[in-house]
Amino acid sequence: MDSIISVLADNLPWVWVGITIICVLIESLTLSLTTIWFGISAFVMVFLAFTPLPFPAQLFIFVALALVLLIFTRPVVKQKLNQKKIATNYERIIGQIAVVTKKITALDKGSVKINGMEWTAAVKEDITLEEGSKCIVEEIAGVTAYVKQI
Repeated sequence: MDSIISVLADNLPWVWVGITIICVLIESLTLSLTTIWFGISAFVMVFLAFTPLPFPAQLFIFVALALVLLIFTRPVVKQKLNQKKIATNYERIIGQIAVVTKKITALDKGSVKINGMEWTAAVKEDITLEEGSKCIVEEIAGVTAYVKQI
């Protein structure tokens, strides 16, 4: 037993390197943002292993640092990573030809079909677009396509 402890004490930086690698590998497989904090803590311990700090103290610092990182930084990082931008691609329909599917007047909105999708449509001019007529999309505001006569 004493020989295992002396071998461990002589190679303590390598033990922490091994723990770092294992934690990072587990994190890369799970992407749960849990073991990465233990990996970071173990990486810090690689450098502390070169000090005369005894192993029980190093182990305490490792666990304390990992828990502090887990509790205080994981929610912030998780929130930042979960901010997904939803691409609408509405810009690509501006300038395209649409078919009127419901009559559009200056006072009433109607609807148009663009690339197989139905859009609420309105006109900015004092014109009327009858059902079945073609028009060009000028602008998108919210969920309304503003169209003009061809």
